[in-house]
Amino acid sequence: QGELNSFLWTIRRDPPAYLFGTIHVPYTRVWDFIPDNSKAAFHASSSVYFELDLTDPYTISGLASCQMLPHGENLQDVLPRELYRRLKRHLDYIKLMLPHWMTPDQRGKGLYADYLFNAIAGNWERKRPVWVMLMVNSLTETDIRSRGVPVLDLYLAQEAERMKKTTGAVERVEEQCHPLNGLNFSQV
Repeated sequence: QGELNSFLWTIRRDPPAYLFGTIHVPYTRVWDFIPDNSKAAFHASSSVYFELDLTDPYTISGLASCQMLPHGENLQDVLPRELYRRLKRHLDYIKLMLPHWMTPDQRGKGLYADYLFNAIAGNWERKRPVWVMLMVNSLTETDIRSRGVPVLDLYLAQEAERMKKTTGAVERVEEQCHPLNGLNFSQV
């Protein structure tokens, strides 16, 4: 484990500062591969700043609203007809498969397939194409099975709060949304 590239950068000052690169996947997929030096730096730090503050309800609502098409528009108006039909068929297939993809643990926690589908894909017809593309990419059996497990960033934010560390964000929602929303249709 000590030989792994930890994606941890150290700024040598007193006290030291660290920069750690994360990935937006369920933390359980990567936690065992994060080297001890990165975990030690996290535990030793009194302040932790994330890309976005995923524990802040205003951040979450801001992310949700930035994904929406302008008022009055919907995806059917924006996408070519055949692409829209294929997308709708694919989402119908996902909705059909979801109960089979869910784990007994998820069901034991009271998670229902319809609820999970709506949590992920609800209001998809009002979303901008780039956000629908990202949503569709996360609608796989593997991703569904790990729903309910926080992504690495959120897990670290929750741990930081639990440990009473000062937390914050280095970006605002707009800084995340505007570049993606600025992509033209052919780029998406």
